[in-house]
Amino acid sequence: MTDGTTPTEPVSHPWRPGRFMVITAHPDDAEFGPAATAAKWIDEGSVGWLVCCTSGDQGGEDPEADPLELALLREEEQRAAAAIVGYQGVSFLNQPDGALANDLALRELLVREIRTFRPDAILATDPEALFYADRGVNHTDHRAAGMAAVDAAYPAARNPMAFPWLARDGLAPHRVRRLYLFWSNAATVRIDVSATIGRKLDALRAHASQLKDPAGLEERIRQWAAEEGQAIGVAAAEALRVIVIDDDADEAPEAAEAQAAGTTAETAAATEPAPEPVPEPAAAPQPAR
Repeated sequence: MTDGTTPTEPVSHPWRPGRFMVITAHPDDAEFGPAATAAKWIDEGSVGWLVCCTSGDQGGEDPEADPLELALLREEEQRAAAAIVGYQGVSFLNQPDGALANDLALRELLVREIRTFRPDAILATDPEALFYADRGVNHTDHRAAGMAAVDAAYPAARNPMAFPWLARDGLAPHRVRRLYLFWSNAATVRIDVSATIGRKLDALRAHASQLKDPAGLEERIRQWAAEEGQAIGVAAAEALRVIVIDDDADEAPEAAEAQAAGTTAETAAATEPAPEPVPEPAAAPQPAR
């Protein structure tokens, strides 16, 4: 799907998924990641669903903490954050925190989620991001979740021969059209999130068990978003790497929605400018755990 080079061209035309799924390793990854983009799309009429591969039962520094109690707390925090962003719902796959593996068991769970919700696009961590210059290492769970999301989206979710028992459960194959990868060293677009950066921060505050310095974190995230936004002349932006799985010869999802609402596809496209290219992506913020 990529030859390892950094793309320099933006998405060729305005595109917003009618339905999208965010797949993460831990509760709070979605809020540190593309929450402002998700909120923007939801405000514009998209429907989003969040999938957490683990429940974050190792996300603490107290060795005496009960893992089950911590997992239940973090699931509660994630549901509250998801409600703030506006997701239709959240799924927890209950995989082992700190030991997540891109294996067939996880892939089957993700294919089941994809075939159930049937998203046009999936947002996930970029599995190719191992180091962020000299400033950090990407968590092994993040990389595993990202690779599992990619492998589930293509080819497994669309392949009728993959996990055929799912079809017997009424879950027909489904074609995911695009991947949006966050925390990437090879981002290709910046998305204007000036109107929703505040909601991202509100959602992050829901993860109280994970925040040591909420005020300092908010300042840093606003700064990062402002730096991304400055490159395209807006107040705040999020950088993503876009992988087109299916070239859109057919009508984009948001255009069909606009026509159903009594507007023209041209009007819908005019309201959504094409994402801007990212010539020099910065290291992405992510949770320390």
